[in-house]
Amino acid sequence: MRNNTSVVYKICLVIGDFLALVSAFVMAYVLRVSLSDRAISAQVPAETYLTIFVTLLPFWIFVFALLGLYNARVYENRFSELGRILIGSFIGILFAISAGYIANVDIFPARLVTVYGFGLAAFFVFSSRTIARIIQRELFAYGKGINNVLIVGDTKTTGTLIDSLARTDITGYKVIGTVGGLKHPLGQGNFIPTYKTFASAISHFDDDKLHTIIQTELYPETERNDEILTYAQKHHIAYRFVPGNSELFFGNIEVDLFHNVPVIAVHQTALVGWGQVVKRMFDVFASTVFLIVAAPFMLLIALLVKLGDGGPVLFRQERLSRFNQPVHIYKFRSNKLAYNGLHPEEAFAKMGQPELIKEYRANGDQLKNDPRISAVGRFLRRSSLDELPQLFNVFKGDISLVGPRALVPYELEQYAQKSLILSVKSGLTGLAQISGVRDLSFEERRKLDLYYVQNWSFWGDLIIIFRTVSVVVFHKGTRS
Repeated sequence: MRNNTSVVYKICLVIGDFLALVSAFVMAYVLRVSLSDRAISAQVPAETYLTIFVTLLPFWIFVFALLGLYNARVYENRFSELGRILIGSFIGILFAISAGYIANVDIFPARLVTVYGFGLAAFFVFSSRTIARIIQRELFAYGKGINNVLIVGDTKTTGTLIDSLARTDITGYKVIGTVGGLKHPLGQGNFIPTYKTFASAISHFDDDKLHTIIQTELYPETERNDEILTYAQKHHIAYRFVPGNSELFFGNIEVDLFHNVPVIAVHQTALVGWGQVVKRMFDVFASTVFLIVAAPFMLLIALLVKLGDGGPVLFRQERLSRFNQPVHIYKFRSNKLAYNGLHPEEAFAKMGQPELIKEYRANGDQLKNDPRISAVGRFLRRSSLDELPQLFNVFKGDISLVGPRALVPYELEQYAQKSLILSVKSGLTGLAQISGVRDLSFEERRKLDLYYVQNWSFWGDLIIIFRTVSVVVFHKGTRS
C-alpha cells in the first residue's frame, strides 16, 4: 500500500486514454472534413464538435473501467486488453450516436467520421498503453517504482513465487527476504536474505522499504499468523495469503454472510448460471456456422476415407462429458480398418508389436509414426480435420465447442481429480490443443483442463477458438 506505483500507473492510463480518444476524434474530423473535398451531411464547426466529444469522453472512460481496462489482470494481458479496447470503442461510438439522436444535435459532420473515429480510437488507445508499458519497464530497469516483497513460509509456493518474480525489470516486484529455514538462490552465487522469524525479518527493513508481505504457510500457532497480519495492517503494507490447498481457490469464489458468519463459497467452476446459458447459445450458433462452411470439405474428406480402404467413414467412440455422462463422439476414421475401434493395447498386440504401447503411453498417448494410422488418416490428424464431425456433437449438446478433452472412461480413471474436470461439458478444442507444445504428457494436459474448468470465462473461450484456428492453419500445436 505504501508503494502507490500501481495507482499512479492506472491514473496515467486514464489520462493517456483520454488524450488518445481526443486525438483520435480530432484526426477523424481532419481526415473527413478538413482534408476531403467531398460534401458533408451536416455543418458541425470544429470547436462545437470537439466540445461535445470532450463532454462525452468521461462516459467513454467509464465504459473502459467497466470492461476492466484499468484492472491489472486485463492490462497485463495484451490480447485481452486489445479485445476490450475494441469493444469499449464500439460502445463509445454507439453512445455518442445515441446522445446526438436523443438531444437532436448533429455531432458527426459525416458518416465516415464515426468509422474513422472508431478505428483511430482503438489504435491510439492501444498505442498509448504500449508506450506506457515501455516507460514503466524502463523505470523498473532503473529501480524506480519497484514493489519490495517479503515472503513468509517454507513451501513449494515460496520457490514458485521467487522464480516468477525474478525478472524485476518486467514484473516490478523484488523479493527482499524470506522467513523460514530454506535458502533461495538469487543468481551469481548469491541468496535471498533468509530470517528465522518474522520479527527478525522486519527488524532489518525500514517501514518505507517493505511494500508487500506474502504468507505462503499458515502456522499452527494463531499468534504467529496474527502477528504478521497485524503488522501489515498497522504499517499499511499490502498483505496476501496463499492457501495451502491452492487448487481449491481457483474458479468462482464468492464472499458472503452465511447466517451472519462471513464465509467463502468456492464453486467447482466459474461456469455457472447465465454463463452456461450464454455458452450453450454460442455453441449452437457457432457450430451451425462452422458446419455450413465446412460441409463441402467434410464431403470431400468422407469420399477420400471411403476410397482409401472401403471401410466406414466415421469413427464412433464413447467418451465422458459433464457429470460423468457418457456421450458418443464422432470423428473421421483415421486408423486403418484392421485396427479401427480397438484400444491401443489391443491394436499393437494385433499387429505383433506390443512393445510400442510403452512408448505410446510414455509419449503422452502419441507415436511419431503410429503404424495404426492410414495415409489419409495421417493427413487428417496432422491438420485436425478428423475432428470436424464433432461439430454435430456440439450442435446436439453432447459437448461444447471449448472445454476439457472428452476422455474415454479408462483414461479418466488414471486421474484423481476427474470429478472437477467433469463439472463442465467436454470440448471440441481446449487449452491443451492451443498450448503450442506437441508432446504434452497426460498429466500436463489434465492440468490445463483443470485450469480451464476453474477459470472459465466467455472471453477466454473466444481466445481459445481464435488460437485454435491459428493452430490448424499454421500447424502449431498439439494433438490430444
